[in-house]
Amino acid sequence: MVRFDDPDTLFAPTTQPEASPARVRRTKPATATMRTQPPVFQAFPSWAGFEPTAADTTAAAFLAAGVGLALLDAGVRQNPPSAAAWRQRLALQAAVVSAKLLRLREDEGALRDAIHLAVSDASGPAGRIHLLWRELATGEAAIDADRIAAAAQLVDGVDASGLATTLHQVAAAPGDPVTTAAQAATAVFARIPGPEGELLAFWAADLVLAIRLRWKRPAPLLLNGLLKPALRRGATGRRPRPDEADWPQGVARAYALACAEAQGLAALLARRAATLLEVWPRLRARRAEQAIELL
Repeated sequence: MVRFDDPDTLFAPTTQPEASPARVRRTKPATATMRTQPPVFQAFPSWAGFEPTAADTTAAAFLAAGVGLALLDAGVRQNPPSAAAWRQRLALQAAVVSAKLLRLREDEGALRDAIHLAVSDASGPAGRIHLLWRELATGEAAIDADRIAAAAQLVDGVDASGLATTLHQVAAAPGDPVTTAAQAATAVFARIPGPEGELLAFWAADLVLAIRLRWKRPAPLLLNGLLKPALRRGATGRRPRPDEADWPQGVARAYALACAEAQGLAALLARRAATLLEVWPRLRARRAEQAIELL
């Protein structure tokens, strides 16, 4: 029997009782990358449930964001086999929201196809937006001038000269990670106004947040929560914007909502990865290990 609470027995060789030595089935030894105990993703505690209302306070928003990021941090630091798939799924979600922000017609399927079925690097506006978030999810949590310039080219070639220096200063300033991420978005939007600059501001906020949390790679989160109907306010239903006075509170509320969904997605992908790891030793096809690692 496979026991997930005992990593030494996860891929332990098994034999068939009362079988002749010639018929004993040999299982494959697990590699270092495959021999991984499934992570445990804890559900949000009931007292931390956050449903934005007109009467909620800044303290409540930051508390909910802190709880969500703390729970995600515990899972991210385990670096489960499903981590890369989780970040790329979040990147696709952010690309879908970005398309709505820029009033593009592409849906999730079209955005995915723009990357995986593109015949050349010129995959159109939708493909470039998807590439923007995929680059964030797969790259290191570090600020680099060339990286910032490449990201700016993906959002209609906005001028990002000197932006890396500004983000370095913001990331090094004192303050909690959520407020610092909000300040990074404000700094970018002040230099590059308009929808494209706002999109790059959200990208920079997630990058700076990952740096402050000391994550190895960023996770697209802010935009996945920022455009939710629950965050719209007033008679006009405006969403939070980086140039508004209460922007840090809006960022905290957005991260609280995004973390709750990201936690659920992480748990789902971790269970699916655990299933693959459980059945992998019994697969007899050639190169089964490579296929499982790719999945």
